[in-house]
Amino acid sequence: MNILTTLAIRWPFFLASTFLFLSAHVIAQAEVPKDTHEYLLKNGLRLIVKEDHRAPTVAHMVWYKAGSIDEVSGKTGVAHVLEHMMFKETKHLKPGEFSKKVGEVGGRDNAFTSKDYTAYFQQVEKSHLPKMMALEADRMVNLKISADEFAKEIQVVMEERRLRTDDNSLAVVYEQLMAAAFTNSPYRNPIVGWMDDLKNMTYQDALDWYNTWYAPNNAVMIVVGDVNPKEVLDLAEKYYGSIPSKSLPQRKSQIEIPQIGAKKIVVKVPAENADIHMAWKVPKLESGQLENVEPYALSVLSAILDGHANSRLNRKLVRDQRIANTVDASYDMAARGPQLFTISATPTKSSSLDGLEKNIRTILNEIKNKGVTDSELNRVKSQLLSSQIYKRDSVFAQAMEIGMSEMEGISWKYLNEILANVQKVTSKDIQSVVAKYFVDDQLTIAILDPQTLEANKPSAKASTASGMRH
Repeated sequence: MNILTTLAIRWPFFLASTFLFLSAHVIAQAEVPKDTHEYLLKNGLRLIVKEDHRAPTVAHMVWYKAGSIDEVSGKTGVAHVLEHMMFKETKHLKPGEFSKKVGEVGGRDNAFTSKDYTAYFQQVEKSHLPKMMALEADRMVNLKISADEFAKEIQVVMEERRLRTDDNSLAVVYEQLMAAAFTNSPYRNPIVGWMDDLKNMTYQDALDWYNTWYAPNNAVMIVVGDVNPKEVLDLAEKYYGSIPSKSLPQRKSQIEIPQIGAKKIVVKVPAENADIHMAWKVPKLESGQLENVEPYALSVLSAILDGHANSRLNRKLVRDQRIANTVDASYDMAARGPQLFTISATPTKSSSLDGLEKNIRTILNEIKNKGVTDSELNRVKSQLLSSQIYKRDSVFAQAMEIGMSEMEGISWKYLNEILANVQKVTSKDIQSVVAKYFVDDQLTIAILDPQTLEANKPSAKASTASGMRH
C-alpha cells in the first residue's frame, strides 16, 4: 500500500467542525517539518532522521532503489530472491544469524520487495541502534551467496509463488491484468517473478543483482524515534561511512507506450465466483509538478468510490441494488512507473458481470456530469487527516511514509504540502479527471471466468503485492 494514498484506510472520521479546524491547520503547516533532518555521507548514502521522543524506541530502515521495475526479461523475480538471500550468510554471520541477533535484544526485523524498491528494517529499543547499524552495514557489503544456500531458498520462493499467486484466483487475475494493461513497462511483470524464470535462475543472477544495485549511493537510510540526529549521523559515519560507492547502471527511460484501444481478457482459473476488474491508465504525482491537481483528484475519487462503508460503490451496488457481494476502487498516487486506477467487483448469484460493468459506468458518468457533494468531499478529506494523525503515533509508519515517498521520487520535505494539496481538491477537479481519463481507449478489463474447484486444491489465501519475508 502506498502511504501517500492512505485515503482508502478505514479510520473513524472527525465531525465537520473538527475537519474544518484540521484543514486550516494542515494547510498552514505545509512547510518542511522541523523535526526531520537529512544528511549525505561522502559515499553517497543519504540519511534521514526524524525525531519522535514519545517512547524509547527506534525504527532503522535501509531502502534500496532496486525493485522489479529494474529487472530484465528472463530474470524476473531476482529482486525478491535477493531479499531472501540477504538473511543468509555474510563474512561475519552464519545463515539465519541476522534475525536471531535482532531477536536477542527484543527487536523485530523483516524486509519487503516492491516494483520500485527493496527495503529492510529493524525496530528496537533505542540503545540497540548501533548494533542494528552494524548488522545492516555488514550485509550491505559482505553478503555471501553460495550455490547450496541459493538452491534451498529458490525452492522457498517458488513455493511462495504457488501459495500466494498460483493457488489464489484473484492474484492470478491481477497478474494477468497487469500483463495485459502494460505493453512495454516492466510493471507488466510480477514482483515474485514468472515461474519459468525462477526455475532457471542461478545463484550468479542473485549475486550479480547484489553487486549491481546494493551500494550506499543507491540507498536511503531512515531512522525514526527517540534519537539525537547528530548522534545518529556519527553512528552512520562509523558503520556505513567506509563502504565504497559503486558505479550504477544508467536507468533508461521506460515510458509506457500510448494505449490505442480498449483491451479485454478472460482468465479461466478454479474459483467459486466470477469477478470483473476494470483498470484505466491515469497520471501519477511527479517530482517538480506537485501543483498538478489531477493525482490529488484521483486519490479523492478513489476514497469517494470506496473509502468507507457508505461510499458510492458500496452503497449503490452492494446495499441498494444488491448486485455485488464486494466492490472496491484503488489508486496509488506516486510510483516510479505508470499507474492504473482500478475498480473490481464480484456479482451476486442473481446478477451478471455485464450488469455490474454497466452500473459501474453509470456511477462514473453521474460523477462526470454532476460532480460529488460537499459532504462526500469533507468526509474523505477528514478521513485522510485522521489517518495521518493515527499514523504519526507509530515510528514505524512514519519511517515507512518517508521511505516510500523517497523511493518514488517525492522528497519527504513535500509530504505536508501534498496533504495540503489534497484538501484543495474540488468537485470540478474530480469531474475533470473522470471525463479525461475514464475512457475506453485507456481501459483494460479482466474477467475471472470461474472453473470447477479441484477437491485436492489448497484454499486460496490472501496475497500482498510485495510480501514480507516472514
